[in-house]
Amino acid sequence: MESSLDLAMWLTICGVGFIAGFIDAIAGGGGMLTVPTLLASGLPPHVALGTNKLASTFGTFTASYTFYKKKLFNPAFWKHAIIFTAVGSIFGTIIVSFISTEWLERALPIVIIATAIYTLISKNACQEELGLPVKDQDIKLKQSVQGTALGFYDGIAGPGTGAFWVSSSSALYKMNLLYSSGLARGCNFVSNFCSLFTFIYLGYVNLALGLAMGGFLMLGSWVGAHSAIKFGSRFIRPVFITVVIIMSINLAYQAWF
Repeated sequence: MESSLDLAMWLTICGVGFIAGFIDAIAGGGGMLTVPTLLASGLPPHVALGTNKLASTFGTFTASYTFYKKKLFNPAFWKHAIIFTAVGSIFGTIIVSFISTEWLERALPIVIIATAIYTLISKNACQEELGLPVKDQDIKLKQSVQGTALGFYDGIAGPGTGAFWVSSSSALYKMNLLYSSGLARGCNFVSNFCSLFTFIYLGYVNLALGLAMGGFLMLGSWVGAHSAIKFGSRFIRPVFITVVIIMSINLAYQAWF
C-alpha cells in the first residue's frame, strides 16, 4: 500500500492530518476529514478505521494533555466517564470487525454526512463561565451512560465523536465550552487508545500511513488546543462542515453509484 501512493497523496494525508488535528482540538470531528482521506488513499474500510485510530491517538493525547495542564480536564472527577468510555470503545471495535467491507463502504459516507450536518446545526446548551458540576450519584450515572454510548460509537465508527462529546457534555452538565472540550479531548483519547489496540490485535492498522498522519495530527492538535483556549470554536466550524460535506458527498457517490 505504501509504495503505491504518490507524493501528492502523501502530502494530502499529512496536510489533512494537521488540519484535522487543529479542528478536532477546537470543535471535535477531525475524523470527518481523516477517514474520507484514508478511504480515498485506497485503504479498505476496516483498515481505514484502524489507521485513523492510530493517527487520532496522537492528536487526542496532545490535545487532552494541553487541556489537563490548563486545569480544564480533571481525570479524577471524570473517572466513571473514562472507565465506561474504554469499555464501550473496545466493544464497538469488536462489533465493527464482524461488519462486511461492502456494508461499511456504503454506510460510512452516510454516518459522516449525518454527523457533519448535526455538528453544523447543534448549539452548546451552556455558554456561561461555569466550572465543574456538583459531584453526586446523578453525575456518576450520566458519566457512565455517556461514556458507554460515545465510546461504543467511537469504536464502531468514530467520525464526529469529539463534537458529540462537546455538545452532550454542555447539555448534561451545564458546563461552558472549554470544560466540555477538555472532557471531550480526554475521553476521546481514551476511546481512541483502547480502540487502537483492539484494531491492532485484529490486524486492521496501516502503520506507515497512521504514523505519518498522526505526527501532523499531533502538531495540529497542539496549535488547535491553544487556539481553542484563547479564541473558541465558532470561527472554524462553518468552513469545516462545508469541506466535510463536499468530501463526504464525493465519497458517497463513489460508494453508491
